[in-house]
Amino acid sequence: MQEYGLVELEIDDKKKGKVRLVRGSAAHNGGPAPVQAFAPALREAPAPRHVRAPAAKLSGPSEAPAIADNQRLVTSPMVGTFYRASSPDAPQFVEEGDMVRKGQTLCIIEAMKMMNEIEAEVAGRIVKVLCENAQPVEYGQPLMVVEIS
Repeated sequence: MQEYGLVELEIDDKKKGKVRLVRGSAAHNGGPAPVQAFAPALREAPAPRHVRAPAAKLSGPSEAPAIADNQRLVTSPMVGTFYRASSPDAPQFVEEGDMVRKGQTLCIIEAMKMMNEIEAEVAGRIVKVLCENAQPVEYGQPLMVVEIS
């Protein structure tokens, strides 16, 4: 949790129950030890707002593809779920071949029920989208390749 900057993590498995981890701090509990709590699942979880792909194992950040000198990787700033649009019925933020301006929203990473917009750090053209919609991503994982204009 400390390595990825997580303060809280909750995992809910319908069959096995629910686990919630909260990282403590010296100011709150007198030491850096994490607090762990377990409670069995008592009811069905509500349906997710996005249609999700089947769960995939997080096996570490994807290897970065080879890029040219005039290209930059857009990487995930956090662990979460990658979305190409703001909702299932909305148009995707960007497609391969689209021109983007600095500060334009490229995608969303959902982390702990918070939708975090990932913006272009440079103006250019989207060369490749490296993730599938609703795919789990890790910190530092390459999401897209942008060719600088």
